Amino acid sequence: MQENDHIFLLGIRHHGAGSTQSVLNAFAQIKPDLILLEGPEEADSLLHLASHEEMKPPVALLVYSPDNTQNAVFYPFAEFSPEWQAILYAQQHDIPLRFMDLPQSHQLGLTLEAQKKAEEAEEAALAKEAEEEEAECEEDEVFEERSPVVEYEADSPSFPIDPLTVLAHAAGFKDGERWWEYMVEQRQGDLDLFTGIQEAMTAVREEIGEQRYPHLEAAHREALREAWMRKTLRKAKRDGYERIAVVCGAWHVPALAAKVTVKSDNALLKGLPKSKVKTTWIPWTHERLATASGYGAGISSPEWYAHLWAARHYDKDKRAQYIAGSWLSQVAHLLRKQGIDASTASVIECVRMAETLASLRNKPLPDLDELTEAVITTLCFGEETQLKLITEELIIGQRLGQIPSETPSLPLQDDLSKWQKKLRLPMSADEKDITLDLRTPNGLERSKLFHRLNILSISWGTLLDDNAGKGTFKEIWRVVWQPEFTLRLIEASVWGKTVEEAATNCTQKKIHEAETLYDLSHLLNHILLADLSSVIKETMQQLENQAALASDVVQLMQALPDLVKIVRYGHVRKYDNTQLLHVIETLITRISINLVGACQSLDDGAADIMYEHVVNTHNAINLLQEDKYNEVWQQALGKLMAYPTLHGLVAGRCCRLLLNDAVIDTEQAATNMSYALSHATEPPQAGAWLEGFLRGSGLLLLHSEQLWGVIDAWVSSLNDEHFVELLPLLRRTFSTFPAGERRQMGEQVMLGQMIPSTTSVTTNFDSHHADKILPLLTTILGLTTS
Repeated sequence: MQENDHIFLLGIRHHGAGSTQSVLNAFAQIKPDLILLEGPEEADSLLHLASHEEMKPPVALLVYSPDNTQNAVFYPFAEFSPEWQAILYAQQHDIPLRFMDLPQSHQLGLTLEAQKKAEEAEEAALAKEAEEEEAECEEDEVFEERSPVVEYEADSPSFPIDPLTVLAHAAGFKDGERWWEYMVEQRQGDLDLFTGIQEAMTAVREEIGEQRYPHLEAAHREALREAWMRKTLRKAKRDGYERIAVVCGAWHVPALAAKVTVKSDNALLKGLPKSKVKTTWIPWTHERLATASGYGAGISSPEWYAHLWAARHYDKDKRAQYIAGSWLSQVAHLLRKQGIDASTASVIECVRMAETLASLRNKPLPDLDELTEAVITTLCFGEETQLKLITEELIIGQRLGQIPSETPSLPLQDDLSKWQKKLRLPMSADEKDITLDLRTPNGLERSKLFHRLNILSISWGTLLDDNAGKGTFKEIWRVVWQPEFTLRLIEASVWGKTVEEAATNCTQKKIHEAETLYDLSHLLNHILLADLSSVIKETMQQLENQAALASDVVQLMQALPDLVKIVRYGHVRKYDNTQLLHVIETLITRISINLVGACQSLDDGAADIMYEHVVNTHNAINLLQEDKYNEVWQQALGKLMAYPTLHGLVAGRCCRLLLNDAVIDTEQAATNMSYALSHATEPPQAGAWLEGFLRGSGLLLLHSEQLWGVIDAWVSSLNDEHFVELLPLLRRTFSTFPAGERRQMGEQVMLGQMIPSTTSVTTNFDSHHADKILPLLTTILGLTTS
């Protein structure tokens, strides 16, 4: 606290509910005529929207470079954040408020400068490495491979030191957040509290100094920020303000109270780089306020802090009852939704246990630690499995904020907002699955919107059940809105002013960049699903041109499944498939003609890849349900299967596919298997054939004694060396079978061991013992003896 110059330094913990009430209490004492707030001065023009009736925290100020939107900074606010309530207090009491942090135009300028230096350093290092390699080649010397050497600055630690953690450990607490909550959040102090905070932070800064920062660059950036804050304070005094309240992070308070000369600060701030920036408000989430999200100033329990803030109006006794009772009631309600018994009596017992724990630990109120322990003991019966759900819903939370329609935005954002309202798709941070019926106008339009946004890398919806190739009329999407999508919308604005226009223009660029037939077919599938009609013709023509020129059979096989999906789904989306069917027919013909040549000299890795291509092509052709295509393809599989040097994995799968399609019968399949598993075939090749034939399902063996007998005879004929060699391959093959199939096979093997002969069964029958059993058996069956 620095009261001699009528400057009041209120050091806070960002997003601390108790800090917020203490700030408001201090304002009532100070009666400031100006409030200075840690934040970017570029956002001063947006402050008036904070009190708008449509504004609902959590929200964030977004400051970004319009020339490179990857350089962006978010300033989040929750309802319980001290900075947010300071803004509202200033507006309610007609007090001017200004942001006082180093402008983001300079901070982003510093970032760009650092990025440029890093790129130059990397280029120089690569150039030096190339020179060294060239010199080594010239000298014809061979060096051993060395591990990379990472250099660290001697006075720069690898990880930052949290000042609150230092204070917490000194006081016997396990972490800084719990200590701050106990010392500050639960006390709701006034000016005296902030005096104590200043003294504590002064001591910590003297103790750890620049070790607070992970590297010297970060320490320099903080020094610039604090110099600018002091500069802003001086300007406020020159402007005639007498009682100035400063709300900033507690760490900065000692630096703002320090006696630093104007000359020193000006010298530090001289020549700062500058970048063009824009600002706006965007919705934020409690999840993104959490430390787990990677947010540097995050808190571990945003929803819990919101609960504490809601209790601020109660007196001490009622406040304690509300904090424990209301929160535990929410826990019980959540558990009941999961089918877990949580009675009112259990909740009352849980409250008493939490209060007892707090009393034993000399705490004025039970905090999250005591409540969580009580929940695990009384409501979760000692099991912590439900704690993850409680954490997600009631400790961190999924709350998504809302911004006014008057907020500055780009045309693309306005268009998406219009579609969102028209299609009744609220932007929510809660993850949920929705099923779209594509036969209805609303379902089809929703699907188009999601597909168009995915083209723009805005995955608001993720398609879970891709039935596009199965002739169905539904799509299942997992929908969740993330705050960073706003930034991606800004990035995508370069493509157009509407979602359709932006997706169309972005797609046109991708069409010209597509290098393979597969790239084009995959892209065409997205174009048709997104209903970008203006580029369909261009893509079709490009696809036909590449199909006519492509000579790589693998590339043709990769492209076919996507194109077949489009044809099968066309009756829902109302596509004209005439041109596409011509391309598909061309692909099938060329694949079938050149398939044998493409499968020559395959090693194990290449055979595994070709196996997948053959299976996918087979499934795609079957999906077309056209006899003429099936006949051409089956002839190609027959020729391929008969190829003498074909890798066993592909040969075995060809035999299985032809058997499944009834092109060959079980007897022919058994004959082919006998040849493949004969002594003339090397065991690894025979094992690969068997894997190709059986992979995925062995049900056929359970219904064919002939095939079972061939495999049984082959395995029995293997010597110890070959059996050990093939065991991993056989184990991998049989592990792909469903558990029920494996169990039945095991039972059949056991049966085969007990009955060695398949022609006759001989047993040692004891008639004397049988006569003794007959009377009891007759009674059990309810039969009468004659």
